[in-house]
Amino acid sequence: MSDSPAILSKPLVLPADGRQSPVAAGIQRGVRRLFSEMGHVTLPEFGLANGRRADLIALAPDGALTIVEIKSSVADFRADRKWPDYEDFCDRFYFAVPETLPFDILPEDRGLIIADSFGAAIMREAGHHPLAGARRKAVTLRFAHAAASLLHALADPDRVADGHL
Repeated sequence: MSDSPAILSKPLVLPADGRQSPVAAGIQRGVRRLFSEMGHVTLPEFGLANGRRADLIALAPDGALTIVEIKSSVADFRADRKWPDYEDFCDRFYFAVPETLPFDILPEDRGLIIADSFGAAIMREAGHHPLAGARRKAVTLRFAHAAASLLHALADPDRVADGHL
């Protein structure tokens, strides 16, 4: 094993998830850049204890949890009504959409982020609904476990996951 700076500075690249449309993947990238600029760390496709999967979850330096639901089109918004199930697992909830989506179809009482693959901007702040301590701990531990699993997959892409070859 080498301690060469060239090896140590090699960027980590996650494989493409493949579940999102190109527009949704671009929105995700822009939102992740925005939250990174705010000092938050993010995970895409985050599994919740209720069996749902949030498009993106962010963890702030102070422990606040934000879930972002990505909607790439009007049809996408109208077809998916699972997003209220995510709100019990975060302090703040946002929709992230491209600037081409008509904003008036989105609930006015939720946060709104406009994004593309280069960046994002918060257009409407999300309400703050603090999680109970036990729920915060459970979600934060799930976040840590998911993040560590992603790092392991990057470090050992040929590993046997979940006992399956």
